[in-house]
Amino acid sequence: MGTVRFVFVLLAFLCCSSSRFAGAYDPLDPNGDITINWDFQSLDVKDANPYTVMVSIHNNQLYRHIERPGWRLSWNWAGKEVIWGTWGAEATEQGDCSRFGGGNRPHCCQKRPVMVDLPPGTPYNQQVDNCCRGGVLSSLTQSNRTSVAAFQMTVGEYAAAKDGGGKEPEMPWGFDVGVPGYSCSNATKVPPTRSKVDKNRHVQVLLTWQVTCSYSQYRESGAQSCCVSLSTFYNSDIVSCPRCSCGCQGTPTSPRCVAGGEPGTLALPAGGGDDDEPAAPLVRCSEHMCPIRVHWHVKVNYRKYWRVKMTVSNYNLVRNYSDWNLVLQHPNLRSLTQLFSFNYKPLVEYGTFNDTGMFWGIRFYNEMLLQDGNVQTEMILEKNEGEFTFSGGWAFPRRVYFDGHECVMPPADQYPALPNGASAARRRSLLAGPSLLLLSFLALLV
Repeated sequence: MGTVRFVFVLLAFLCCSSSRFAGAYDPLDPNGDITINWDFQSLDVKDANPYTVMVSIHNNQLYRHIERPGWRLSWNWAGKEVIWGTWGAEATEQGDCSRFGGGNRPHCCQKRPVMVDLPPGTPYNQQVDNCCRGGVLSSLTQSNRTSVAAFQMTVGEYAAAKDGGGKEPEMPWGFDVGVPGYSCSNATKVPPTRSKVDKNRHVQVLLTWQVTCSYSQYRESGAQSCCVSLSTFYNSDIVSCPRCSCGCQGTPTSPRCVAGGEPGTLALPAGGGDDDEPAAPLVRCSEHMCPIRVHWHVKVNYRKYWRVKMTVSNYNLVRNYSDWNLVLQHPNLRSLTQLFSFNYKPLVEYGTFNDTGMFWGIRFYNEMLLQDGNVQTEMILEKNEGEFTFSGGWAFPRRVYFDGHECVMPPADQYPALPNGASAARRRSLLAGPSLLLLSFLALLV
């Protein structure tokens, strides 16, 4: 009995452990992460000279991006390091620099500095390449240029230079990118390459440290943020988002809501500015209480094609979603023939298996989803012979993600049914009656 109990406890522990680590694995983006490189451009430790390091943040995630207030990179120094100067970013606090006399004081003396990106419009002499976007990082699919951020800093007074010299600096620890849902590894030494200092120039890197930050939905606190509703041309029923998808009205976990009225007549709280935390969601009251609703409508059935209309509605009255994106999983996406008003790219991560795609807005047209507004598209898909069907919910997406968050889908048994949705036995019985009557009539004639 004791052995059985021990095995049961061990299996339970392994299951819990595996689920914990599985939370950081995204099957739609298995290689996605945020990589932070420390590239040392100068490294003269003989006389405690400051060293210069270029820190670059690479968002390697296919569809997750970082919006305002942006990244806030922090770490713990291993010794008594201070930051003498920075370009492209700044520390949020200077800290106690009283041990440095005179007017030449370091930029930051904090044991745990917090670095933030500079805003757009920063003077050129304070910039480096890929800086100054207010901490915003686009996803890799949307733009491989704006998915990278960088800043340069000069660091001195590290303990390694005071005990004989000639040693490499000690690695910082406790890295944090400052965005909910992400956790970072310790720094590791990797082969040095080159560092880009401006549009045309690269310099040799003498030493490179690397940190990897991964996302997990279990680490990110908060309720669901989006849901999906469904409708079709062949059924008058509209399947709404499940009730309380993002919380029930009046509960502590639900966003505040406003019933009725127009945005101009509502007393809305001021939204967060560029340097403020984003305003808490204030949504239009609904049964689902989600800031975002995605509606999928099967619109037209052609002989060789079928047409879908998709609408993304923003119920949030105090937030615009910039550079939004939508990820869908559907078996017929590999036969997408035509798309209107959105950008699209398939996310093919497993050989040639193409059932997942990413949609996002067109620049200067609908790349921003305005508060209490919507964006929409229509797509035409070719029917795959032997696979296409409207029955069994095949025409609806399997998964939907908005800005990297999985949306709540309606239960499968509530999907709109075909008009001839009766069972096969029921259809056979309906056909059997007229057939028997016809045979009886023929027998009388004979």
